[in-house]
Amino acid sequence: MIKGFGGATIWSEDLNKQLLPFYRDTLGLPVGVQTEGFVVLGQPGTAVLCLGTHSEVHGKNADPSRHMVSLITDDAKAEFQRLKDAGVEFVERPTDYGQFRIATLKDPEGNLVQLLERVG
Repeated sequence: MIKGFGGATIWSEDLNKQLLPFYRDTLGLPVGVQTEGFVVLGQPGTAVLCLGTHSEVHGKNADPSRHMVSLITDDAKAEFQRLKDAGVEFVERPTDYGQFRIATLKDPEGNLVQLLERVG
């Protein structure tokens, strides 16, 4: 029986080159587990974001709209400004969609990431 969502993985040609520093240092996600070529951001047992080096992945994501990772925040507008000031590229400013406020950014390899704030 499937009991829920455990997490998602973003694969890279070399996770240490750009992705790990971006998610750990720029976005501020804590490293829960790190092994050679694989990192779990967050704590196992909760929904986590994983980054990994994969031999079949090369360069930037050619189709970044195929999947999006969402990161929960209490203040999408403040995070948008903090990250924009740090040079992060956004494709959507904080926008209200019913009960949610969403801002969408690109990571260094072109993957789309949404900041998700519950507002209703």
